[in-house]
Amino acid sequence: MATTTPLSAANKKMTSFRWTICLLLFLATTVNYMDRQVLSLTWKEFISPEFHWTDANYGLITAVFSIVYAVANLLAGRFIDWMGTKKGYLWAIGVWSAGACLHAACGIATESYLGLHDAAELLGATGDVAVMIATVSVYFFLMARTILALGEAGNFPAAIKVTAEYFPKRDRAFATAIFNAGSAVGALVAPFTIGPLAKYFQSIGWGNGWEMAFIIIGALGFVWMGFWIFLYKKPAENPRVNEAELAYIEQDDDAPAETAKEKAEIEDSETATIPFLKCFKYPQTWAVFFGKFLTDGVWWFFLFWTPAYITDVFKLSTSSGEGMMMIFVLYLITMLSIYGGKLPTVFIDNAARRGVKVDAYSARMKAMLIFAVFPLLALAAQPLSSVSPWMPIIIIGIAGAAHQSWSANIYSVVGDMFPKSTIATIIGIGGMAGGIGSFLINLGSGVLFDYAEQTRMAFMSYEGKPAGYFVVFCICGVAYLVGWAIMKLLVPRYKKIEVNA
Repeated sequence: MATTTPLSAANKKMTSFRWTICLLLFLATTVNYMDRQVLSLTWKEFISPEFHWTDANYGLITAVFSIVYAVANLLAGRFIDWMGTKKGYLWAIGVWSAGACLHAACGIATESYLGLHDAAELLGATGDVAVMIATVSVYFFLMARTILALGEAGNFPAAIKVTAEYFPKRDRAFATAIFNAGSAVGALVAPFTIGPLAKYFQSIGWGNGWEMAFIIIGALGFVWMGFWIFLYKKPAENPRVNEAELAYIEQDDDAPAETAKEKAEIEDSETATIPFLKCFKYPQTWAVFFGKFLTDGVWWFFLFWTPAYITDVFKLSTSSGEGMMMIFVLYLITMLSIYGGKLPTVFIDNAARRGVKVDAYSARMKAMLIFAVFPLLALAAQPLSSVSPWMPIIIIGIAGAAHQSWSANIYSVVGDMFPKSTIATIIGIGGMAGGIGSFLINLGSGVLFDYAEQTRMAFMSYEGKPAGYFVVFCICGVAYLVGWAIMKLLVPRYKKIEVNA
């Protein structure tokens, strides 16, 4: 049975070390997304000319990354629950950082496998040789991308579990929104670091430039590991957390129960682990599954394809001044998502002032319905591109902010309904669902864009690739409302899962 410190016993000024932990989660997520972005920001300008890639080649790589990430999430969630957050997180970021750095060896591996001598021979190849280079290089990138996906799958299960350890329920969505904003910050910083890094090292003759971008960004994860080893312990064991802060963190455990027996049952439920297959018998699990399956692919499409969209439709390279500013402004807008995690708390507090009790799940679902409406603006992204290239960028940014707000709350829904011992597992199942959705949209987009260009496909007065992008934008726009409706149908009211140990 867990031992907690009652709020009344906390006489000291409360420390705030939980926010230091939140900062570490934020930095890990920032590095996570920067590692993902290196490929999307270098493939069109640097990698594609060297390896003769088509959109379908790139789409295949992003799709395989997504499906490996999906399957790995199932294992990662269970792994984090078994290994614990400290060791589990170290393993995750160590593997993905190694995978990120390994991308840099793909060019040398391709040259060696095909018996070529340098990048100039790759660039100058034509005909069947160019096709062979594209095929072989894709396989090497798939291997590096697989290692990256295996490690990155551990980030969110570990981070959500840490959030449940260090924050009471009322603050979890806000804390999640803060560390989840690292995905936007990573994407925000990426265009101003990755493209210039690749250009600089290309100019001084270090490969074709993109290799050092992968190595430098990938190495950031190893730096983070040092801080995690030094700073992280569970709250009750951490000397940087005083009694007052521990009491605040554990306030949900101090909620009044009708009897001592009832309280003991609740505590036992929190520590009991749900067998993996049994998780799928709960509608709460399927609500998280479909909420992630239908929406995560939207975010990953914007993350992986927006740089290509800027190049294909507006003929701007992402290492140009305007191209970098477009990516920067897009992800700057997504930073608004920090307030999205706070919205359920506002609903709860406003209801409390009126003397009405609102559970966290109901407040989150109300907030998520609001966030589900904003992506509908994506339906107008392509039409408004005729007004200004900045219009679709702004709209994608707003849709991205809505996604991140949605994501922060769906992660917190898991903590509301499942015992702490199973949170990482359910997050892993949700991540698997999101990865499957991303696999479908990324693979389909690559094939669609090549088809649209080759056949001059028409859709709603657009032809070629702009028509292809318009089709995908329409899918992205309605995904959240469909996801919200399914979640509400599966779990119409709050119901916490209690498991007997």
